[in-house]
Amino acid sequence: MYAGGESEGGREAIAAFSDSYVTHGGTVDELRKKVADVNARRERLQGAAFDSIGMSAYVIIRDSEAEARAELERITTINPDSPGYASFEEFTKHSNLDVEVSAREYSVGTRALRPELVGTPEQVAEKIRAYEEAGVNLLLIQASPLHEELERIATDLFPLVGKN
Repeated sequence: MYAGGESEGGREAIAAFSDSYVTHGGTVDELRKKVADVNARRERLQGAAFDSIGMSAYVIIRDSEAEARAELERITTINPDSPGYASFEEFTKHSNLDVEVSAREYSVGTRALRPELVGTPEQVAEKIRAYEEAGVNLLLIQASPLHEELERIATDLFPLVGKN
């Protein structure tokens, strides 16, 4: 069973019943700390660390970092007059998240941009390996347009990170 929650109470409850933990994206250091925290809770409550730790991550790969950054800028340009912006304000007003979410992050999925999986396939593969070393062994990939981007990820990125 996979479960995710960011609040203090959510992490404690999940550690008591779940086999695996999933979280919003974050930096490598944030995830290293979160993995240690939730595994310590699970060890205390169930006698062992989580079987798996997953993280949502928006992935953009291109032939050059500049091309990837241009795509990131294109998809995260925000109009404060759009209906989606009101949704963002409502979400942040009523959420108990452990870090603040920017409108840019919210534009593509709550904190999925924080891992910074944006760049060349080699750059993104290196970052994925850093997350793996921090204890993350499952990525919930977000991308758009989905078919086109997943094809690029499967062809250009997956051979660099392999299957575990």
